[in-house]
Amino acid sequence: MHIDLQTINIKPLRQTYDNVARHIGGDKPATRYQEATLGLQPTSNFHYRPSWDPDHEIFDASRTALVMADWYAFKDPRQYYYGSYTLARARQQEAAESAFEFVEERNLCDALDAGLAAAARDLLVPLRHVAWGANMNHSSMCAYGYGTAITQPCLFQAMDQLGIAQYLTRTGLLLGGPALLDAGKQAWIEGAEWQPLRHLVEDCLVIEDWFEMFVAQNLAIDGQLYPLVYGSLVEGDFAGRGGIALSMLTGFMRDWHAETLRWVDAQIRTAVGESEANKALVQGWLDRYRGRARDALAGLARRASPAQADAMLDDCDSQFRARIAKLGLSA
Repeated sequence: MHIDLQTINIKPLRQTYDNVARHIGGDKPATRYQEATLGLQPTSNFHYRPSWDPDHEIFDASRTALVMADWYAFKDPRQYYYGSYTLARARQQEAAESAFEFVEERNLCDALDAGLAAAARDLLVPLRHVAWGANMNHSSMCAYGYGTAITQPCLFQAMDQLGIAQYLTRTGLLLGGPALLDAGKQAWIEGAEWQPLRHLVEDCLVIEDWFEMFVAQNLAIDGQLYPLVYGSLVEGDFAGRGGIALSMLTGFMRDWHAETLRWVDAQIRTAVGESEANKALVQGWLDRYRGRARDALAGLARRASPAQADAMLDDCDSQFRARIAKLGLSA
């Protein structure tokens, strides 16, 4: 029996959803990122204002002083929605697990020089509290922010920071066991060298303007912390002193920062480019937190690497200034 197979091209009646079509200029094919992002922010039919904040609707653009004509202008250059985000992080987690397994099986942390191991313990373990603070801040940005295009990746960022806190916890267990985690907590609470950074992190927890919190956390704090700690100190100084194991254990942080830096810069550039008023707001927020973060991190760098700290701080500062200039701001 002969069977003749033929293909038939069926034209769909609609290319995408109405809420997406309104943002992409008509009924035409949309990407999965667009369909998972555009037009999803609730804007009407709210039953009542929250009793704990009667001055605002439950979703309210006026929760920040920033003003945008279109809140969906905050595009994610990574095109992350839930599916693409989880796939990307799963691949990164596999690489991180392989690194931890390699270090554990060979007891590489036990082979570290005593002075280097002490410097790593003093620096890395308390930083898990900084990551936890960042997790809480991004959860707040997602809760009180406006526009799915920016609140959705803020929630992804919150989960990333939780993962970083867990990786730092596991690193602490390898370097000294559960007792080291308790010591790190005490250092965070009572250690004089940690109090400027702790003060800044806790001040950020109570910022009411969610985009001010975005600038403080992602630009002023993380924009200086990750290049200095996980780049210059761990990947540079520690690795040069025989701490390759430490570099492997913190590889996720460096890769993550390089990726999220693109997203943060895109959001800041969009906000600043909207209006001069927005630019002045963002500049003021950056000026408010940037110096505090730099000074707090400088003390930690000098404690971890007295001989190299000043050179590393100058290098990171020049890189940060160049980054800020590209965003249309000044440092």
